[in-house]
Amino acid sequence: MATAVSYPNAPDLTSEDYVVIGLATCFIKEDGEVHQVEVIEPIPSAALEALIKGIPTSYKFACATTLGTVVDGDTLQKPSHFPETAQFSDEFVQRTFAAARTYKRKEKAKSLVPIGTTYTDFQYSTERKRVLNATRVVTKEDNVKQHSHTHKVL
Repeated sequence: MATAVSYPNAPDLTSEDYVVIGLATCFIKEDGEVHQVEVIEPIPSAALEALIKGIPTSYKFACATTLGTVVDGDTLQKPSHFPETAQFSDEFVQRTFAAARTYKRKEKAKSLVPIGTTYTDFQYSTERKRVLNATRVVTKEDNVKQHSHTHKVL
């Protein structure tokens, strides 16, 4: 049996720690057009519990694995059953470490998707599009009008 390697930026984690990685359908807005992309991202335990209960999600599937399988030092390893066109999410390593910590705190969540298996029964929907590069522009019309007596001592 190989020894578990720890990570310099996460000394509390080892390569043997459990984590769930999902494939999400997201969108990117460029030049007024919206393009679909597939993103590989970690799923924390609380989110996994909610998704398994049947809330609509942009995740197509999720697989349970170990940190060492996807994060090898500074190198990211794409699991074999993920599409070649899928890309890793922004800040993937830090988010994966954070997700792995949630499974250490909530051990029973590991039984939802046993290690080495893939969960595909999500309520997949892209009705509410996840736009990755969306920006919120605040306008004067967004201001809430307050009643004239709001700041007066009566």
